[in-house]
Amino acid sequence: MKKIKIALIWRIVIACIAGILLGYILPLNIVRIFATFSSIFSKFISYMVPLIIVGLVTPAICRVGDKSGKLLILTILFAYTSTIAAGIFSFSITSNFIPALISNTAKPEVDEMVKEATPFFEIGMPPLMDVMSALVTAFLVGIILSTSKCENLKKIIFDFEWVVTEGIKRAIVPFLPLYIFCISLGMSYEGEAGPIMEVFSKIILLIFAMTLVWLLLLYIIAGCINKKNPIKLLIKMFPAYITALGTSSSAATIPVTLERAQMCGASSEIAAFTVPLCANIHMPGSIIKVTSCAVAVTFMQGGVIDMATFIQFIIMLSLTVVAAPGVPGGVIMAALGVLQSVLGFSAEQQGLMIALYILMDSFGTAANVTGDGAIALIVGKFNGK
Repeated sequence: MKKIKIALIWRIVIACIAGILLGYILPLNIVRIFATFSSIFSKFISYMVPLIIVGLVTPAICRVGDKSGKLLILTILFAYTSTIAAGIFSFSITSNFIPALISNTAKPEVDEMVKEATPFFEIGMPPLMDVMSALVTAFLVGIILSTSKCENLKKIIFDFEWVVTEGIKRAIVPFLPLYIFCISLGMSYEGEAGPIMEVFSKIILLIFAMTLVWLLLLYIIAGCINKKNPIKLLIKMFPAYITALGTSSSAATIPVTLERAQMCGASSEIAAFTVPLCANIHMPGSIIKVTSCAVAVTFMQGGVIDMATFIQFIIMLSLTVVAAPGVPGGVIMAALGVLQSVLGFSAEQQGLMIALYILMDSFGTAANVTGDGAIALIVGKFNGK
C-alpha cells in the first residue's frame, strides 16, 4: 500500500488547528506534558542556532567569494540594497497598521481558574557560542577561505555544512508540526490563541500585498533604467512566480527565472551570472515576511517597536539569509538567532514565527525569484557591454 505523504505546510496547518481545538478540552496535566516537550525542543533549537549559522553561512560565503570582478560587486550591491530596503519598507507599513489591527481584535476573557501550563521539568542545553560570535566566526572564516587555497579546510567546512543540513532535516523539521501543536495547545488553554490567529490572518493578507507592491517598485526601477514597460516585464516574469509558488524553492525555479529574465531583455551572460547568485542573496519577499511577523509578535506581547533596533535586525538578517537556500525553512532557521539576540524573542515567540513563516513560504519565495529578473536587468544596464 502506497504511503500518503503530507506536505510540511499542511502538517503545520493541521497541528495549529488541532492544538487550538484541544486546548479547550484537555486537562492541565496533559497540556503540561506537551509543554515539557515544547520546552526541551525549544532549547534544542537554541543549541542548534549557532551551529546552523557557522555550518551554513561559512560555506555560502566561500562560494560567493569564489567569483570576482565588477559583476559580482554590482549584483551583491543591488541585491542587498533591495533586500534591506524591502525590510525597512515592511517595517514602516506594518508598524503603522499593526496598532489598528490589534485594536479591532477582541481581548481574551481570562478564566482565573485556568492555571499556567508549565513544563513538568526542563533540560539545559547551553549553545556552544552566542549568536553574534557565530556570525562573526562564519563571516571571518568564510571570507578568509574564499581567497585561500586551503582545500582540506574547505572540504571540512562543506562536510560540516552537510552535517548541519541533515541535522535540520532529521532532527528539527520532522518535529516542527508537533512543536507548533504544543505552542498552539498552550496558547489555546490559556485563552490567547483566538485573538492571535485573528491578527495573523490579517497580517498574512497585508504581507502578500506588500510583496506585490515591492515587485512593482523593483520593475518600475528596472523599466525606467532600461526604458521598458514595467507591467509588461512583470507579465513576462509571471511563469517564474507561478513556478516558485508550486515548488517553494528558489533553486528549483532558477531555469524558469533564467529564461524569463532573458525574455525581459537581460543578456544570457548577465542572467546566467546574476540569477543563480540572487537565488542565494536576494530575499526581499522573505525579509518582508519575517520583519512584518516580528513587528506583530513584538506588539502583541507588549514589546517596544523601536526603529533603530529593527533596522539592526533587518541588516543582520539580510546577511544571514545566504544560509537559507537548500535548507527546509532556511530563512526562518537562520532568522532565529537574530530574533533572539537582537529582538529578545522567547522560545514561544520563535515558535510562532516558525509556524507563520512556513504557512507563507510559497509567496515569499515567489517574490524572491521574480525580483531576481529585475536585478538582472538593473545589473546589466550598469555593467555595460
